[in-house]
Amino acid sequence: MDRALHLFVRLTDRFNRRVGRIMMYGIFVMMGILLWSSISKTFFLPSLWTLEMAQFAMVAYYILGGPYSIQMGSNVRMDLLYGDWTETRKAWFDAITVLFLMFYLGVLLWGGIGSTAYSLGHYGTEPFSFFGQLLSGFLTGGIDGASEVLGRPERSPTAWRPYLWPIKSVMVLGLFLMLLQSGSELAKDILRIRGAQIPREAI
Repeated sequence: MDRALHLFVRLTDRFNRRVGRIMMYGIFVMMGILLWSSISKTFFLPSLWTLEMAQFAMVAYYILGGPYSIQMGSNVRMDLLYGDWTETRKAWFDAITVLFLMFYLGVLLWGGIGSTAYSLGHYGTEPFSFFGQLLSGFLTGGIDGASEVLGRPERSPTAWRPYLWPIKSVMVLGLFLMLLQSGSELAKDILRIRGAQIPREAI
């Protein structure tokens, strides 16, 4: 069992670390968009896309960087009693509380999948069957086959009117990676409780 937990922790932490380090540079993307927004408003015609694009970049920045933040322990926590506890007691407490986080992320992921399906034109109540049909249509008929399954894509009600499925897909991916990272943290807590060694790259 310890071997399987070690493997899961290693793979999850390594992947989320790489994604997180790439997303660290997202701050420069946001700065560039907002800088162009200021320049265009001052010297040219104001760009319609800058405000929403900055919001989309910010969402991608924090939701794809979230798993790395969990891994590094950078999330905000209250430390009234926790700091004086033993490592085993901390591990027990963390193992219990991370289950609440996983439940919350699971609910968000479920809603995000439904919302992404809606943004692709599916107005029913079974998003997984819709994505199954979409994948099947793509595998059998390519883009034309997939487009037959798609409905009318959702667009933002602003003047720019961008499609919303790309950012909703990013949100679903980020929530899934946060759920995986929470599972990795639970695995680390279980290893600590059992007195086993934590993988070096996960410390």
